[in-house]
Amino acid sequence: MMRVESLPPIATQRLSIYQPTVCFLDPLSVVIMLLDPTLSTEQTSTARSPASEASSLSAKHRTIRPIGVYALGGMAVRGDKLLAVDSIRGYVIEVDPATDNTTILNPHHASEFLGSTGLALAGETVWFTRDQSVYRCSLTDFTPQLFVTLPYPADGVAIWQTTVYVTCQKAGYIIIFDSETSREITRFSAPGVGVENLTMRGEELWVSDRLERSVYCMDRATGELQFSLLTPFDSPSGLAFCPSPDTGADTLYVSYAIEEAYIRDDPNNSDFPYDLTFRDRTFIHPLYFRYDREANYTLSNGFLVEMIYAEEMSPLESVELNGLEWRIALPAETARQTVKRIEPIGVPFKEEIQEGQRVAVFNLGNLKPHESRIFGWKALLELRGIKYQLTHADVEKTPPLSIEFQNRYLVDDDDLMMDTPSIQAAARESIGTERNLLRKVLKIRNYVYDRLSYGIKPHIDTPDVVLERGIGSCGEYVGLLLALARLNGIACRTVGRYKCPPYPDRQGVPLEPEFNHVWIEFYVPGYGWLPMESNVDDVIDGGPYPTRFLMGLPWFHAEMAKGISFENMKTPDGGADVSIGELAINHVRFIILGELPPP
Repeated sequence: MMRVESLPPIATQRLSIYQPTVCFLDPLSVVIMLLDPTLSTEQTSTARSPASEASSLSAKHRTIRPIGVYALGGMAVRGDKLLAVDSIRGYVIEVDPATDNTTILNPHHASEFLGSTGLALAGETVWFTRDQSVYRCSLTDFTPQLFVTLPYPADGVAIWQTTVYVTCQKAGYIIIFDSETSREITRFSAPGVGVENLTMRGEELWVSDRLERSVYCMDRATGELQFSLLTPFDSPSGLAFCPSPDTGADTLYVSYAIEEAYIRDDPNNSDFPYDLTFRDRTFIHPLYFRYDREANYTLSNGFLVEMIYAEEMSPLESVELNGLEWRIALPAETARQTVKRIEPIGVPFKEEIQEGQRVAVFNLGNLKPHESRIFGWKALLELRGIKYQLTHADVEKTPPLSIEFQNRYLVDDDDLMMDTPSIQAAARESIGTERNLLRKVLKIRNYVYDRLSYGIKPHIDTPDVVLERGIGSCGEYVGLLLALARLNGIACRTVGRYKCPPYPDRQGVPLEPEFNHVWIEFYVPGYGWLPMESNVDDVIDGGPYPTRFLMGLPWFHAEMAKGISFENMKTPDGGADVSIGELAINHVRFIILGELPPP
């Protein structure tokens, strides 16, 4: 079980002053040591060059890019090679994980595999799904033989002895057949809501879900979920365990198939010689994980990320302020986020603890009219995906919420309009007669998702206005979620403030987010805080809604300012009658330095 958080007895505690630090290693050596903690300073500087170490580290996380394919689906393993099916070309390929060398195994039968999504291998028999049917064929012939036809599209397939497992998103089940008779034996509820693929490992059934951005480990015999984890890339389309030729240990490989936007040259348009279009992008990447049964969460792939938050003082009008103090929240230490280093930008800061959260305090002194400054912080973060595994049964007998938490996290402290008739009616309607804490959270989330569509607004409106309008930004989703949850006795708080642009293969280059972002955490007495994404801006309205980020966060969320203001300023006389936006322009930048070792 996790440590149960409590509010500190003193809201604000003075700590240290941060000054720039001195590092005697070259920057690449520092990054290499952080990415591989088994290396010592001496090893990094003398045993091997940074370039060779970087090459060694990249081999551990090598992205496999098969040649000549467009949309990989189901995967299987033969020896130390991966098999996969390309739904666009109809190729069944064999690929070497070490070199990307690609061989087409069905050169004379590719047309019969067009649109295939699932793939499995049992001995010399290939199983695959296409449209509403499941087929099998020989590795040496590839002439398909019909096995079974479903009422709806068949997505993924896996084989265990004499049983055939088939996923069907439209039906919402994993259906199990007898391989000899094609008779249905039983069926399990699908763990997610998207298109799913399958693979087997011993008594475990592993499921990837494209919409959920998740992989699930289930009991093969009962369908009981053991644990789940988030993938580092979007749209996982297939998975397979492949043994290492050196150690024999299994590595879980996951294929991804996405359509990405890009700008290409258009030589036929002299006025605007660029064109926005889309292209298929597919690849395979190892998925590492660690399931902590005691703490009830699973960590997955992570990245070493440099984050910069800085303010450029550039007043819109002539302003003079005396004794100006500027406070900016700092990244937090959590189960999935490790702060390796923080240093000031431009101006030193003092660090304070405010309601359990780290805050950088900049004493800027006197601000003269039209004076320009740059100040902020730079942090080196280890960010991983996390998925908590609590079930409804786990929270049936939770202790009551403490008075301290009731007074802090069940009140209207941010214009939540909790006393208005429309919000109180929504709070009652959202949960009905439900009493289970996790089910209440899910019902409230779905209620908000059903009634709001995502849209960016120039300012944040109150929850009653947002609910009536039916459109909201992430901050407005958060306001409505907080109001409904707190009225139903669920302690919750705002978390933010930024997401690294989610492109883990774009390493070593500046990535700037277009917008800030906030989400919430809700509190389970006796366990601790759990995350929940504020909105699903990439999912079609109306549901069913994925639960990927309910009790889970992907690697690209940077956690800070939990339950406190991210940024504010003040003067001793309270004379700062001007907003932050009128005084300064913020600059936010991420640089992905490399992939972390397995958790």
